[in-house]
Amino acid sequence: MRRVLVTVGLVLLLTAPGASQQTGLTEAQIKAAELEVPELVKLFELKPGMTIADVGAGFGAWTIRFSTVVGPSGRVYSTDVGATQLAALRAAAQRDGFGNVIVIEGATNTSNLPALCCDAILIRDAYHHLTQPDSIVTSLAAALKPGGRLAVIDFPPRPNSEVPSGVPSNRLGHGVPPGVVEREVGVALTHVRTISSWSANSQPASLYLVLFRKS
Repeated sequence: MRRVLVTVGLVLLLTAPGASQQTGLTEAQIKAAELEVPELVKLFELKPGMTIADVGAGFGAWTIRFSTVVGPSGRVYSTDVGATQLAALRAAAQRDGFGNVIVIEGATNTSNLPALCCDAILIRDAYHHLTQPDSIVTSLAAALKPGGRLAVIDFPPRPNSEVPSGVPSNRLGHGVPPGVVEREVGVALTHVRTISSWSANSQPASLYLVLFRKS
């Protein structure tokens, strides 16, 4: 019942006058989070009372979903580097009563997550933006508890696209090859599996997922 209420609430927010300006969420994001989070819960072995971080959370569709999964005794760290996104995340958590959500401002070289805070970490559609991936990976690994899991969801470089400014050239365009993610994150965490086609109905299309575990 809680999941249904959250979905209805998000849809009502989205369709209300001026909703897109207030929340920043889109129908595609809400639908993608609805589809993906149950599968991520399985991969993370996530249970009520656990702690998860949504890194690069944007406007919070995945954060809100995770908050209902871990429940009042759990915790969701929701991070971003954009001032607009951070303000929207804080407003949504306060307005909608998600008391288990903690919003943290990230940085280019660190997640700013507390040490050993998380049972699971998601970084979705954000890894290809990282200008200092080695530092971020070190930070994320430090934030995981032993046995904790990290999932990177991203997309391969777009054909004939340019590498974003400041991003390592081995991305080979806008995006990042899954092999690069496996190598870079694999320095600090153990690679568990790569799912080459992840959530076909999500946006953007052609997503993959790479799962890691902390020893």
